[in-house]
Amino acid sequence: MSISETAATEGGGSLHQRILSDISEKILSGVWAPGHRIPFEHELTAEYNCSRMTVNKALSQLAKAGLIERRRRSGSFVRQPQSQAAVLEIHDIRIEVEALGLPYRYERVARQKRRSSAEDRGLLELGAAGQVLALECRHFAGKRPFAHEQRLINLAAVAEAGEEEFLDIAPGPWLIGRVPWSEAEHRIRAVAADKHIAEALDIAAGAPCLVVERRTWSAEHPVTQVRFTYAAESHTLVARFRPSQG
Repeated sequence: MSISETAATEGGGSLHQRILSDISEKILSGVWAPGHRIPFEHELTAEYNCSRMTVNKALSQLAKAGLIERRRRSGSFVRQPQSQAAVLEIHDIRIEVEALGLPYRYERVARQKRRSSAEDRGLLELGAAGQVLALECRHFAGKRPFAHEQRLINLAAVAEAGEEEFLDIAPGPWLIGRVPWSEAEHRIRAVAADKHIAEALDIAAGAPCLVVERRTWSAEHPVTQVRFTYAAESHTLVARFRPSQG
């Protein structure tokens, strides 16, 4: 350890932590975009006046957290977040984001309680008109939009949802904590981002997107229909299964 490293450690904050914090902040703030090359180890060694071992330790930790990708002989680069979601699971998007080592943030964009339209009844498979709650939300990974959510909730099945503003909690985990679901259906398709989705996800209009649509029932009563839209380059769906027996 160099004299400067010793002084920094004795001052209460190690150079390793400082390097880690500086690079993380530039990535999460968007100053360094996905694909940006991190300064080489010898450049960071000179900038922070520390040993190469200290720099290597910080870069290794960033790679383990999924923030950077280290390529042999090429250097280190800001990694494009790659989420893997199980196709048949009903999960909290927060868990997906935090598994990437990124801070999660939720935003409710719109909320409307209304009498169901013909389109609403088709999406929820409702036999008759009734009250529904329509929600539009965004989920963030660091500074970047991660997923756009459009959801309908059948208020005949979950009346208390009509009184919830969903400002501080996303509707997904709220429903999971209150309504036991007995059946679920997933539909997965690729689409090109229209103007609204492009603005919501901060991508170019026409960019490829992955759409996951889900409907759930509780004791044969429709509960919710939701559409999650992800930028295709940042999301992967995974299904693991075994051959059926019998």
